[in-house]
Amino acid sequence: MATAIIMPRQGQSVESCIITAWAKKVGDTVQEGDILFSYETDKSSFDEPSTVNGTVLAILREEGDEVPCLENVCVIGEPGEDISALTGGAAPAAEAAPAAPAAVEEKAAAPVAAVVTGTAPSGDKVSPRARNLAEKTGADLSRAIATGPDGRVIERDVQAVLDAGYQKAEKAVEEKAAAPAAPVAAAAPEYEDVKLTNIRKVIAKSMHASLANSAQLTLNTSFDATKIMAYRASLKNAAEKMGLANITLNDIVLFAVSRTLPEFKELNAHFLDDSIRFFKNVQLGVAVDTERGLMVPTLRNANCLSLNQISVEAKALIKEAQSGKISPDKLQGGSFTVTNLGSMGIESFTPVLNPPQVGILGVCTITRRIRTVNGQDVSYPAMGLSLTFDHRAIDGAPAAKFLQALCTNLENFDLLLAKS
Repeated sequence: MATAIIMPRQGQSVESCIITAWAKKVGDTVQEGDILFSYETDKSSFDEPSTVNGTVLAILREEGDEVPCLENVCVIGEPGEDISALTGGAAPAAEAAPAAPAAVEEKAAAPVAAVVTGTAPSGDKVSPRARNLAEKTGADLSRAIATGPDGRVIERDVQAVLDAGYQKAEKAVEEKAAAPAAPVAAAAPEYEDVKLTNIRKVIAKSMHASLANSAQLTLNTSFDATKIMAYRASLKNAAEKMGLANITLNDIVLFAVSRTLPEFKELNAHFLDDSIRFFKNVQLGVAVDTERGLMVPTLRNANCLSLNQISVEAKALIKEAQSGKISPDKLQGGSFTVTNLGSMGIESFTPVLNPPQVGILGVCTITRRIRTVNGQDVSYPAMGLSLTFDHRAIDGAPAAKFLQALCTNLENFDLLLAKS
């Protein structure tokens, strides 16, 4: 019995996904577990394995198509099976094998009446790849015979129009006029245009909206990192013996933030234009640099976790984000974000808010500074912090007090651990 393979729903917030590549074609034999196609949400990418053994009988969507979740994408079964109930009765995309050369010649010689004439199909009846091919070649879409699902014109239909010699007159004249008698090698272009990925589009839209729709202000300070550096050094020697995670300076900052924020609810909040949502627990966003772009997974209820738990869970989230396989649900619901550029030597920067959050903390590198102690100049390791906040939701003084309290907790980290 034939089986329809559907577009999975990756998280409750995802309504559709884009097919990025097909690993199989119609007629291929597949085993359970074989990768059928790859797809992506606006944040993550995934491979879809086959859940059955059989033959690919139909592919209903092309690469580049945005497909609603739970909609049929392809059909697997035994050759000769009736699959009309699974394809909506329409001819599935790529179900027919490519025409043999003789058939192509016969089609080209066919009279005009053999090809559909009339107005070009509407935009929703032409697949993105088919429209792109038509625009590049000047194929006359009004001549196309739709063989895709639901009467949709797909790429092979446009190719059939070209094979039959139907091209828009202005395009044909333009190409003929442009063709030189003796082709001259064109100079190599000095630039490259690369289409934005979906995640880059989302980041661009989000960051622009953040700056355009909020009143952002950044405060910069630093603290004496002597104690957290000493504590980190002691953990490196004892962690394995005590069964602890590899706790980093970033983990220590995350822990301190999770313990400081509850005292400043104005920063552990969402600004919703006509109201402010204050969170009872700290849903801590952790900014992660990935090959696909910036992602911010959420460390749930961070104020209820121990330092070791924060270290373990943060590393797991970072690994998932960098793999590109993280569930979109884990990228939602943060109440405050921490972004760390210290490892890149950044001494101060202006983090951009992650709307609708009210605050984001930037963690900077450690530098040596001088202060006077008992009349003597003494150097110490100073770690920079940059806090950006939405001035619509909180004033400068409370934001500065949060930074001050956070610095105190980090400079006296042993006491903070004792209180937690």
